[in-house]
Amino acid sequence: MSLPNEILSEVEHKMDYNIFNIMINRRSQRAFLDKEVEWWKIEMIIAAADTAPTAGGFQGFEIYKINQKSMKQELVKAANNQPWVDAPLVLVFCMNPSRVKMNFPDNILKKFSLQDSTLAAAYAQLAAHALGLSSIWIGMFDEKKVMDIINTDLIPSSILCIGYPKKLLHPKPKRNIKELLHEI
Repeated sequence: MSLPNEILSEVEHKMDYNIFNIMINRRSQRAFLDKEVEWWKIEMIIAAADTAPTAGGFQGFEIYKINQKSMKQELVKAANNQPWVDAPLVLVFCMNPSRVKMNFPDNILKKFSLQDSTLAAAYAQLAAHALGLSSIWIGMFDEKKVMDIINTDLIPSSILCIGYPKKLLHPKPKRNIKELLHEI
């Protein structure tokens, strides 16, 4: 990817961010500015998804970038009328177990594909935050309706809605590690 110098400078600055700061400060955002996400940021988000660990390295997932406003509106309906699904950047992550070329039963390949797809979405979400964007992960939707809208036979695992935040959200307290970790 060849970037102009001013973009390259911003990319290099973003690359200095500490991954732990990115994870700690990322928040689900439900209000986005009406501002398009730059092409190079979209490419970096997709590239980050592409680096996610996958079963056997087979990348059992596909990503659909939704450009049409009418499709976004249909996705809002398919996602229990969650209006933030009409974000500037909408990515639908789908499982593709046919890519996982391992000798296991179909239900295991599907499980690997679900894991691959969700890890890719998580990496994309962290990359978006590192690039100064906000996002929200949508998991409540009618799978069949989403499949019909994007015209695929692949089962969606998540919808990632990304844009510039209307306001910055502050981190919320998390569980104490002693409550989270169970040593046996």
